[in-house]
Amino acid sequence: MIKLKAILTSAALALTAFAAQADGLQDLEKFLQSVNSGKSSFTQVVTSPKRASDTVARSKTSSGSFEFLRPNRFRFVYNKPFEQTIVADSQTLWLYDVDLNQVTSRPQKDALGSTPAALIASGTDIKGLSAAFELKAGPAQDGTEWVEARPKDRNGQLQSVRVGFRQGQLAVLDIQDSLGQRSVLTFNDWQANPALKTADFTFQPPAGAAVIKP
Repeated sequence: MIKLKAILTSAALALTAFAAQADGLQDLEKFLQSVNSGKSSFTQVVTSPKRASDTVARSKTSSGSFEFLRPNRFRFVYNKPFEQTIVADSQTLWLYDVDLNQVTSRPQKDALGSTPAALIASGTDIKGLSAAFELKAGPAQDGTEWVEARPKDRNGQLQSVRVGFRQGQLAVLDIQDSLGQRSVLTFNDWQANPALKTADFTFQPPAGAAVIKP
């Protein structure tokens, strides 16, 4: 009787874990298929690997706004602590540093293949993402459903991304790079399918700004 109870308990736990994983992948697929554009504010906490001389891990917090439009258009505007803008217009990735008055541009196809932005703004189905990422659902935690994405290209800077959904809405990106740095973006006041246009994602370097093309 005890053995049967243990087997049934194990089976129940396995089914629960499977259901949680299925929900995470379903949330991702639904997001890709039904959310063509999005807009929110965000807070980003970047934690660097702890060095021998550190008593605690070093971290930096920044905040700003984010919006995207499929396919392959997005804008991050950092307001604090430093002003910086990152824009993808589907052809070029632009990075504008206000303090340096400097713009860096590079072909978008070379910069976004296996990045967190590709998970959000590129394809419209999991099959498309599977060409660049290994996708694995994770168990729900504190009301958040998780999907882990690992780039198939192991030579890039990105090690893994955990995408969190809360009530079907994009809530968190938890990013780990190959140098051990962790970046967690938490999205707030999420708006699904706002009326954004392709023209909203054009970028013109400000007058006098230095333009660098690596």
